Amino acid sequence: MLASRYNEVLVVFSLIVAILASYTALDIAGRVSTAQRGARLAWLAGGALAMGTGIWSMHFVGMLAFSLPIELGYDLWLTSASLLIAIASSTFALWLVCQRELPWPRLAMGASLMGAGIAAMHYTGMEAMRMVPGIVYDPAWFALSIVVAVLASGAALWIAFRLRWHSTWVVFSRAGASVAMGCAIVGMHYTGMAASQFPEGSYCGAANSGIDTGWLSILVIMAALSVMATTLIISVLDSRLEQRTASLASALSKANSELMQLALYDNLTKLPNRMLLADRLGQAIEKARREHKVFAVLFIDLDGFKAINDAYGHHLGDLLLVEVTQRIRGSVRGQDTIARLGGDELILLTEIGEPTDAAKIAGKLIETIRQPYSIEHHELFVSASVGIAVYPDDGLAPHELLVNADAAMYHAKEQGRDGYCFFENSMNANAQEQLRLLQDLRHALERDELRLHYQPKLIAPAGPIIGVEALLRWQHPERGLLSPDQFLPLAEKTGLIVPIGNWVLDEACAQIQRWRAAGHTSWNIAVNLSASQFAHAKLIDSVRTALQRHGLEAHNLTLEITESTAMRDADSSLAVLEQLAAMGVGISIDDFGTGYSSLLYLKRLPANELKIDRGFVNELGQGGDDAAIVSAIIALGRTLGLKIVAEGVETPEQQKHLTRLGCNLLQGYLLGRPMPAEQLIECYGETPA
Repeated sequence: MLASRYNEVLVVFSLIVAILASYTALDIAGRVSTAQRGARLAWLAGGALAMGTGIWSMHFVGMLAFSLPIELGYDLWLTSASLLIAIASSTFALWLVCQRELPWPRLAMGASLMGAGIAAMHYTGMEAMRMVPGIVYDPAWFALSIVVAVLASGAALWIAFRLRWHSTWVVFSRAGASVAMGCAIVGMHYTGMAASQFPEGSYCGAANSGIDTGWLSILVIMAALSVMATTLIISVLDSRLEQRTASLASALSKANSELMQLALYDNLTKLPNRMLLADRLGQAIEKARREHKVFAVLFIDLDGFKAINDAYGHHLGDLLLVEVTQRIRGSVRGQDTIARLGGDELILLTEIGEPTDAAKIAGKLIETIRQPYSIEHHELFVSASVGIAVYPDDGLAPHELLVNADAAMYHAKEQGRDGYCFFENSMNANAQEQLRLLQDLRHALERDELRLHYQPKLIAPAGPIIGVEALLRWQHPERGLLSPDQFLPLAEKTGLIVPIGNWVLDEACAQIQRWRAAGHTSWNIAVNLSASQFAHAKLIDSVRTALQRHGLEAHNLTLEITESTAMRDADSSLAVLEQLAAMGVGISIDDFGTGYSSLLYLKRLPANELKIDRGFVNELGQGGDDAAIVSAIIALGRTLGLKIVAEGVETPEQQKHLTRLGCNLLQGYLLGRPMPAEQLIECYGETPA
C-alpha cells in the first residue's frame, strides 16, 4: 500500500474550520427558530449554504492535509456533488432542529439520515480523486466512520435543538458546543481517512484533468472563510437589529401602557376613571342579563371634603382623597369596581344577592370613611353620602343607573348627610328637573334672561350711599325670577359660571358708568367672583377688557372673593390679587371669619376691605361670642388699614351695635334690599345727594 502522511498545520486548520462551521450552524439554528415565516425561509437557505460549505470545506482541508507519493487532483463534478450533498444534509438538519419538538425517535432518524449524508459527502469527495485502481476501504474502519458520523450528527442535532433559544449564556454555551461538534466532525473525517488504503502502483486519474490541489486549497479556504464570515456578520447585525427592535418594542409597549393608564385610570387615586367605569358597567349589565343576577351602583360623595380643600389647600385634599380610596379598597371585594368620576365623587360597582346586601355594604363604607384621618399632622374628619341604584329595577342602561344613583345620593345629603339612600322614582323627577334647568341655563345668556339687582352699601350708621353690590338674578321664562342659590350651583358644577361671571362683570361696569355719567360720581360697584372664575387663566384680561369697554376707572370697581377662595392656594391667589391691585381695582375679602386664614398670608394680600359674614351679624345681641368675634375682626381690619363692611344688617339693634364697634359700611335688608337699577335710582334719588 502507498504510504500516506498529513500536514499538521492543515489538520489543525481543518479542526478550526469544523469548529467555525459548527458555531455557524448553531447560531443559524437560533435565527431560524425565532424568525418570522418569510425571514425563516431565507435564514434556512442561507444557513444551509453556510453550514454545508463549512463542513465540505473542513473535508477538503483535511484532504489537502493528506498526501501520497504521487501527484493528486480532484474531479470537478464529483467535488461539486460532494458540496451539494453537504448543503442538502445541512438543510435537513436545520429544518429538523427548528421544529417545536424533537422526540428521541425523530432524533435517531435524523441522526441516521444526516450521518449518512455526511458520510456520502466524505466518500464522494474521496472518489473525486479517481484513483486507479480504486481505493480499498477497511471494513472495520469504514463501519466505524459511519457510526461516528451518525453519533456526531445526533449530538449536533440535540445540541442545536437545545441551544436554539436566546438566553444569557447562549454565546458561551454555543462556543463550547461548537468545539465538541467540530471535534466529532473531524473525528468522523479522519476515521474515514483511516479506512482508506491505496494499493502500490495506484495513480490519481484526476491529477491532470481535475482541479489542481493548489487551486483547490485557495478555493476551499476562500469559500469557507467568506461564506461563514458573511453569515456570522449578518447574524451579528441581525442580532443587534433584533435587540434594537426589542428595545423599541419594549419602549413602545411601556408608552402604550402609560397611555392606557392615563386614558382609563385616574391619575391621583389610580382608580378606573369614567371611561373605564362605563365599560365595566356595560359588562356588568351583560353578565347580569345573561345570568339573571343583580348588582348595585353606589354613588359616594364625601361630606365636608370641599371645606377641607378650601381650608388646607388642594395638596392636603388630594392626600385625603387617596387615603379615603385606600380605605374603600380595603372594605370591598376584589371583584368589585371602584371608580372616580371626578372631585370627591366615587362609584362602587358590586354584585349583590338582594338589595339589603347593598345597604350593608353602604353602611360599612360610611362607617369606614367617617373614622378620623391623620394627614401631615392634621386630624381631619369627613363623612359620606351614598346613593344606591340596583339593576335592573332602577335602570337598564349605564347612564340611567348612574343618574339614578346620583339622585339618591343627593337625597341622602338632603336628609342630613353621613348616610345612604336607595333610589326612588320621585327622585328621578327631581333629577330630570335639574337637567331641564341646566339646559335652560345654557341658553340664558344668549336669550338675555340674566339680570343684575343692586344692593346699596351705606356709610354707618344710615348713609349716605357710596356704592352698590351687584347681585345676579335669572328671569326664567316659565319659573319667574330665580335667586342665585337656585341655579349657581349648577353653573359651578358644569363650568358655565365662567361665562356667566364675565357677563356679570361687564354688565356691572356698564351700569356704574351710566350712573356716574348721570352724576353719581361717588358711587362704586362691587362684583362677587366665584372660585372657578377667580382661578380662570383669563380673569385679568376679562377685568381689563370690561373696564376699557365702558371707560370705567379701575378704582370704581371692587372685586369680592371669599376668604376660603383667597386661602385655597395662597401663593397663587396673592399673585392674581397683586395684578388686580396694580390695575387699581379694589379688593374685598368676603365672608371673613368663616375660613381658616393664616394671618401671615392675610397681611400680604393687597385687599382694602374686609366683609364680616352675615352669620356673625345675625347673632349679635343674643348673648353669644359673636360680638367679641366681630370686635376682633374690626380691630384686625383697622390694624391692617382696611375698611370694614358688615353685611346682613336686618335690625336697628344690629345697626347700632355695628356702628358702635366701628364698622365703616353697612349693608342689609334694613338699609336696602337688592333691586333693579331703575328702582334703586327711584329710592335714592334721581340726582346725586
